[in-house]
Amino acid sequence: MNAHLEMDVIEVYRVKLEVLRREHRDLDDAIHVLQTSGRGDQLALRRLKKQKLALKDEIARVEDLLTPDIIA
Repeated sequence: MNAHLEMDVIEVYRVKLEVLRREHRDLDDAIHVLQTSGRGDQLALRRLKKQKLALKDEIARVEDLLTPDIIA
């Protein structure tokens, strides 16, 4: 039917990976701004760092899904 319009699973994971990486960079920038401004709330910084770590884990999980298993 509309097979040419639908994205396959690999394409979906690639798009998801790019979105996660962008969010990770944005969090990194936000953390940097809070740290250098001197007005950074320590609780807010901890939350942002925790969120950034969770994104890193999710990025690794998606990258593993995209990387084919190699049988040695």
